[in-house]
Amino acid sequence: MNDTSNEQQKNHKLHPTTQAIRTHTERTQQMEHSSPMFLTSSFCFDNAEDMRAAFADETDDNIYTRFSNPSVQEFIDKVCVLEGAESGFATASGMSAVFASFMALMKAGDHLVACKSVFGSTHTVITKFLGRYGIEYTYVDTDATAAEWEAAMRPNTKMVYLETPTNPGLDLVDLQMVSAITRSRNIILNVDNCFATPIGQRPLKFGADLVIHSATKWMDGQGRVLGGVVVGRPDLIKEVYAFCRSTGPAMSPFNAWVLSKSLDTLHVRMERHAANALHLAKALEGHPALSWVKYPFLSSHPQFAIAQKQMLNGGGIVCFELKGGIEAGRNFLNSLQLLSLTANLGDARSIASHPASTTHAKLTEAERMDVGITPGLIRISVGLEYAEDIVNDIKQALNPLSP
Repeated sequence: MNDTSNEQQKNHKLHPTTQAIRTHTERTQQMEHSSPMFLTSSFCFDNAEDMRAAFADETDDNIYTRFSNPSVQEFIDKVCVLEGAESGFATASGMSAVFASFMALMKAGDHLVACKSVFGSTHTVITKFLGRYGIEYTYVDTDATAAEWEAAMRPNTKMVYLETPTNPGLDLVDLQMVSAITRSRNIILNVDNCFATPIGQRPLKFGADLVIHSATKWMDGQGRVLGGVVVGRPDLIKEVYAFCRSTGPAMSPFNAWVLSKSLDTLHVRMERHAANALHLAKALEGHPALSWVKYPFLSSHPQFAIAQKQMLNGGGIVCFELKGGIEAGRNFLNSLQLLSLTANLGDARSIASHPASTTHAKLTEAERMDVGITPGLIRISVGLEYAEDIVNDIKQALNPLSP
């Protein structure tokens, strides 16, 4: 766990996209242009004193890949540059990043405040597991006012956890408003920025203390590997690192190498994903088989003003509600010819999913309805295909469902 590299600091006047692309591990004597993969479980020392100093944390020398690895560090450094963060730690998956950020920074007797609409597995961690460690929680509506957020805080509130946009409903939380509350009370603001990516939103700029990503999604971009990352304040990342160093949710060097290469094209890909998504959302508005279409950069989005304030683009996810509920959802998915049906998002290939029966199936029906996951909700992860091909496939699957 290191702060950002000297190379990044030297290039601090460059655009973050340029800095990320030019960030790499120190070249070996082979003078390679593309960073090599450090596929090793451990690292050697020249003498006993160097080894002692490394284990005593007197140096940043690599010891064991569960602790740190050059390939993993390069990926972390790139994410730090893109998010404007000082430090970070990478984990084996997005959910291990979420869990580590909770367990490293909260203890028995602490209280968590979270937006009500969160990813299904995050909901499970909050509602089923945190209580076993004596950590209480309170959910707040994504469209809550400042006064409602204030009312949720307690003297023992340690952290506020947000997704914005939320998964899968694309609800938004005003980061500036919530951060004003957390800063005044010295509460950690922890933001899952997976849907927006640092290309579309930089939560640290709006007062967040930590930012989390499932790198499995847009950061990889091709559905190949798993990964997670937490970046933000160095004092908080130090605690996350200490927790993960002992508990072991380390990112593999291979996955880190793949993800680091992917970050070089993240800005280009997200521009195309977002353009395709906005095109699709506009094309579907008013379709007779749909009750509504939601996308952050549609003027019809209930929180469009927030999107305009804190997002640079609307991201690559579009949601809509089928009028026929569960049965219509099943028929729609079965009628798709181009889009994939798979448990992922953020792929180069467009993906359709039905959250009520997949990602949020473990929630009760009442819980799903409470966070806006209706029976007919469809989530489209808009890929890099030609935009009209995506539109045409979705429309041909919708047309038989029209009244």
